Amino acid sequence: MTETLAASPLARTIADTPTDIWNDSCAVDELEYAIAFGAVGATANPTIVHDVWKKDPGHWRRRAQAIADTDRGLTEVEIAWRIVEEMSLTGAKLLEPAFVRNGGRKGRLSMQTNPTFWRSPGRMLDQGVHFASIAPNVIVKFPATSVGIGVMEEATYQGVSVNCTVSFSVAQAVAAAEAVERGLRRREAEGLRVDDMGPVITIMMGRLEDWLRTLTERDGIVCDPDALPWSGIAVFKRAYAIFQERGLRARPLGAAIRHHLHWSELIGGECIVTLPSTWQKRFNASAIEVRPRIDNPVDPRIIDELLARFGDFAHAYEPDGLAIEEFDTFGPTVRTLRAFIGSYHDLLHAVSDAVLPNPDVRAP
Repeated sequence: MTETLAASPLARTIADTPTDIWNDSCAVDELEYAIAFGAVGATANPTIVHDVWKKDPGHWRRRAQAIADTDRGLTEVEIAWRIVEEMSLTGAKLLEPAFVRNGGRKGRLSMQTNPTFWRSPGRMLDQGVHFASIAPNVIVKFPATSVGIGVMEEATYQGVSVNCTVSFSVAQAVAAAEAVERGLRRREAEGLRVDDMGPVITIMMGRLEDWLRTLTERDGIVCDPDALPWSGIAVFKRAYAIFQERGLRARPLGAAIRHHLHWSELIGGECIVTLPSTWQKRFNASAIEVRPRIDNPVDPRIIDELLARFGDFAHAYEPDGLAIEEFDTFGPTVRTLRAFIGSYHDLLHAVSDAVLPNPDVRAP
């Protein structure tokens, strides 16, 4: 299988272009598959962590019970974060060879701060600094909320490699990248290292597309159906061009994959695409030509159609489309925070159920 993967479309993307691939999960079997074709990163969020739990609930129930038995003073919240750290450390270990090989710029495992901290800068920063201490190749996800932007600068200054998440617009991506840049410059001014840091700025292309599709139903909008799949790509390409023009050192990362354009149209960029394992296998089995497309502009007619039909596409696409204080109320931000917080509560419930199992149900 390894020889086949070495010649696969995703392997050629990595070998022949500056574009990297990450595994959009911290599940061990999925990460091992991704590493086999050259992937150099992995990510986790509350939804992913809970999905990993659901794939092997017996194992994780036993782990939660063991942690609770070892330290009987822990709350379910603390046990849940022990589980998150355990999953993350396993993934980080698998990526360590790539981390060493690339001097810290690649080979990183993303850990996401508690999504309920999206308005709490001190708690967000403290947790992020802690995450960065548990393994050298951890990268920490902070949300592109009005509070999160400032936290990203301070975390970068403190030596934390940042992965901006909950980001859907050019304005959010650029604000986050500039915050990281300020943090890097503060470190440089004090003679602190930055060459071994690997900050990235995520743009959740598919979640923007999802939101526009929701608006077509909610508001009765009639739009050319061929235009919608290009919405997130157009935002990514515009942000990417600004990063290049301004020399911003954080790498853009395309996420929330919904179709092959979210990979194929980014090929050739000095960027990252994070793919769920199911999409990796689809793309590796495909006949999609691996060639640079990042500099190919989106058809202006597509852009005009999206701008004419959706005010929120304009908010996402224009560099000044959102003020920082508007990040928190942008539709995709609210939807994603709600989803992440919901998944986090689902994880807490799973831990509680493991530590305090239902006596009405016979144990297996």
